[in-house]
Amino acid sequence: MRFAPDQAECIEAAGGRCGAAVCVGAMDVTGQPEELLRARIGLIGRAESKLAAMKSQAVAEMARQHNAVAAERIVREELRSSKRAARHDVKAAERLAALEATSDALAAGDIPQDHARLIARASSDGPIDERTLVAAAKEQNYDEFEKTLRRQQQDLSGDDGQAIFDRQREKRAARIFKSRDTGMFVLSADLDPVTGEHIAAVMADKERDLWNQEDPKARRTPQQRAADALAELILEPGKGKARGIALVLVADYDSTNRELANARLSDGTPLPMQEMVRLALKADIFPAVFDAKTQDLWLGRKRRTASDAQRIALMVRDRVCIGCGAPPNRCFSHHVKFWRHGGPTDYPNLVLVCNDCHHNIHDDGWQALQDPDTGHWKTHPLPDPFPDTGSTTWKPAHVESVLLN
Repeated sequence: MRFAPDQAECIEAAGGRCGAAVCVGAMDVTGQPEELLRARIGLIGRAESKLAAMKSQAVAEMARQHNAVAAERIVREELRSSKRAARHDVKAAERLAALEATSDALAAGDIPQDHARLIARASSDGPIDERTLVAAAKEQNYDEFEKTLRRQQQDLSGDDGQAIFDRQREKRAARIFKSRDTGMFVLSADLDPVTGEHIAAVMADKERDLWNQEDPKARRTPQQRAADALAELILEPGKGKARGIALVLVADYDSTNRELANARLSDGTPLPMQEMVRLALKADIFPAVFDAKTQDLWLGRKRRTASDAQRIALMVRDRVCIGCGAPPNRCFSHHVKFWRHGGPTDYPNLVLVCNDCHHNIHDDGWQALQDPDTGHWKTHPLPDPFPDTGSTTWKPAHVESVLLN
């Protein structure tokens, strides 16, 4: 039997009889090839899952023998963690103890800890199909899995997810306090998906306004711009309301039953139909049906920036940044065939990318490619042109600075 170098070291250190549930040997990774580094990262990830399962089992047993309060105290003492983190660990451990399939998959290193905690939290909100979720957790990344879980929750809720949505709204909270460490004020809030999406869209629109007003040679950081946008929206509302459609709602039309179905936000977050109807009755919510052949989505070379109609259509199609999954309201409408190379401002030639992924494309030569089977777009880095030398000086000939669109 052959072992990866780190596994071999671990087994050798144990005299060839490594019976530990988690076994990752020390290894100098300097200068190692990508294939080996990938394998090591994967091995460490599986080990982290196994350790998380072992910790969860011990914490749950401590809570069973005594109580949750005692378990929290011991976790704080032994892990030197905060009270909040300890409470989170105990709750997660108690929930996982009741989920056999999830606990087994975590202990085997088959699913990440964050996926397991999502399943555990969902189990406290209502019915779930645990084995189906575990199977999905083994294949999907966190963002994909979160959407799979939310959709299942709504399908199994028996009330179109209304009770879950109502609980989220009941848990809303906001805090503002002055940090003793920095002397600066900190604002935070927990909001239901609709309210949060609406506020995020208004914030993003205000940030774009500020970006357009800035001196290109002296730009604020994204964090500074977000802080200034929030302050202006609260303290100077007279400067103008956010333009355009602030909240995009999507639903499918069931032609057989002649009714709307599968209501959701633009990023795919499920939405109870009752909430969809309530929002549609608001004056600032505009329902729209897009025909893929309409000239509103085919602007050619008449204008460089995407229209509101195109942005909404892209939000419905791409849902998130095609590179990293950032929220759509924080994305640019990027020309797949660059504008300076004759690319038209047409719906099929546009994709959503966040600022960082936009830089990856324009500065580092990444490409936006469409999957011929699914039609989904993704960004891909160019392969290393000098894999043997490890050179990092090469850049493609079409490198240019990031443009607004």
